[in-house]
Amino acid sequence: MTKLRVGLLFGGCSGEHEVSISSARAVAQALSAEQNAHKYEVIPFYIHKDGRWQAGEIPQNVLDGTLVEFQHSTSPQSQTSHKWQYPVQVTEVDVWFPILHGPNGEDGTIQGLLTLMQVPFVGSGVLGSALGMDKIAMKMAFAQAGIPQVKYMALNRAQIWSNPCVFPKLCDEIEATLGYPCFVKPANLGSSVGIAKVRSRSELETALDNAASYDRRIIVEAGVKARELECAVLGNDAPKASVVGEITFNSDFYDYETKYTPGKADWLIPAPVSDAVSSQIQAMALQAFAAVDAAGLARVDFFYVEATGEVLINEINTLPGFTATSMYPQLWVNTGISFPDLVDELIENAISRHSGFKESQTT
Repeated sequence: MTKLRVGLLFGGCSGEHEVSISSARAVAQALSAEQNAHKYEVIPFYIHKDGRWQAGEIPQNVLDGTLVEFQHSTSPQSQTSHKWQYPVQVTEVDVWFPILHGPNGEDGTIQGLLTLMQVPFVGSGVLGSALGMDKIAMKMAFAQAGIPQVKYMALNRAQIWSNPCVFPKLCDEIEATLGYPCFVKPANLGSSVGIAKVRSRSELETALDNAASYDRRIIVEAGVKARELECAVLGNDAPKASVVGEITFNSDFYDYETKYTPGKADWLIPAPVSDAVSSQIQAMALQAFAAVDAAGLARVDFFYVEATGEVLINEINTLPGFTATSMYPQLWVNTGISFPDLVDELIENAISRHSGFKESQTT
């Protein structure tokens, strides 16, 4: 049987470059596992932090851990001749597995390029990726679908930076609408980059200024005392939901350091909640998946307010961390799908979705 050539696309231009490499290593290992080795041939593609694509020995060395970041010549001639040329191996790919986290990786941009290549790829398309990345657009989609969520305000950089006279009034409005504590977030970054929990006017002003340095769109959310629960979704038009997991941590909130420092956070899978709460979260996860037109995979995060019994959606992540020990794969392992089988199913779903799209274009 001829092996499918999987273009494993990793690295990228976002602040989650190193996380992407870790995820790609796990996917590569899963594709070489006994149940998959006869089906797939991996062709690795490494995107440098400046956007250059590379195939061949260098991306394989990055996956193997023997090379961290390959340095090209920085001469103008070198940059002109290499920067925007795609490796010839691009034409050999049967199905793409993009494992790029953050901006330029899960925001619809790379998905648009892969769509133009007319080759199947794992994960959501342009619309689902863009909605899943932009927290403001995401929350608007959830509101339209009737999914309960925390109160929030959508801002832009101009409101924060352009007129110092208006800024105090903006802070007054945030305090009156949301109160303290509240969370200030760049709308288009992942891994809790640029997020701050604030409890006072001075902290609010600093957090808004900082968030605006990361993104022109900013969201401010009301704080809520709740447990943080997560559910994984897998599939296309008829997706399925995993068991529910819980994140526990001792820090003030689930920030970047807590997420990526060993021992800072723990998981409980399945989460110690009632069957009714678990079923409600699974149903809401599928509803959120449909609301943003996601495909392939997503992790949906929730707040469970035990005092009132409320379940509020936090966000959807259409390309969550994907190491073998990341929450998304672990939720499926505890649902009965091994990591290699999960990777295999994602590729099968990508091919199925692409075939359905091609058929719809010809009818």
